[in-house]
Amino acid sequence: MVPGWIAGQYERDEGTVDVAALAERAGVRLVLGRCTAIEPDAHRVRMAGGQSLEFDIASLDTGGVGRADDVLGEDPRVIDIRPIDRFVERLKAAPETNRFAVVGGGAGGVELAFALRNRSHPAPTVTLVAGAEGLVPQLSSAVRSAVAKHLARQDIDVIEQDARIEAGQLLAGGSSLEQPSLIVAALGSDAPDWARIGGLAVDEVGFIAVDRYQRSTSHHHIFAVGDVAARRDREVPHSGVHAVFAGPKLAANLRAVMQGREPTEIYRPRWNNLYLMSTGDGRAIASYGPFAAHGRWVARLKHWIDKRWIDKYARLARGE
Repeated sequence: MVPGWIAGQYERDEGTVDVAALAERAGVRLVLGRCTAIEPDAHRVRMAGGQSLEFDIASLDTGGVGRADDVLGEDPRVIDIRPIDRFVERLKAAPETNRFAVVGGGAGGVELAFALRNRSHPAPTVTLVAGAEGLVPQLSSAVRSAVAKHLARQDIDVIEQDARIEAGQLLAGGSSLEQPSLIVAALGSDAPDWARIGGLAVDEVGFIAVDRYQRSTSHHHIFAVGDVAARRDREVPHSGVHAVFAGPKLAANLRAVMQGREPTEIYRPRWNNLYLMSTGDGRAIASYGPFAAHGRWVARLKHWIDKRWIDKYARLARGE
């Protein structure tokens, strides 16, 4: 719902979940802090500020971290979309501008380019630096064509070359671009440093290696799911939809091990998933396998799905 907030379709709080109220209702102790290391053999999590938490069983779902500094280079104009709460705060606090660049041609980058184009009137100038792989390369040709058509319709320039910042200049394919006032980085997820520090098994990138039960391949009292985890038995892309559907399987396995039983539940991704990308103008593009659709009805479907998801947690937080 963040692109909808940027485009003025939602208030910021409409896309938030009251985690404190949910924790209180469930009888869960909530500690707001940042993990700096996990020590699996000592059954301990280290936190910023010197605190530590002891555990018998740990379940990790922190998401990944941003890649902007590593991929682009450091620049005060860059706002990474990860973590999402910090992105929202930084974008809200940023000075008004009429020139944006979005770096990243995945679904997230595309949606943000549309959202920023519709952020204010007159519409800001938006350049989407999609990268050498082009627009939404993981989706079908029909979806890519629909995305390209709608970007052109809204006068969003697309550059299909890799970006880099050098000497304060945003470059694409080695050529300097007309310089934006703000650069939004939508470059996917990287692994947090703390995942590997204490000796947990990780993959070649640094994500926590887990088996089909979402259990650490090196420490069976630790589980992980979502972007921070990497299944070793099969390929599962880093995508929110997989984290969502793996959640109930993880919950069942946690209950099992807390009762002294072996985990049995396995998340098996479907052959395909529905993706809905808002174009910021009251329309949206749908992707399902080789099929694509677009229009106002797709935007209404996206709104219904998103609001239903958030409202489910709001009702739980209220005790309904």
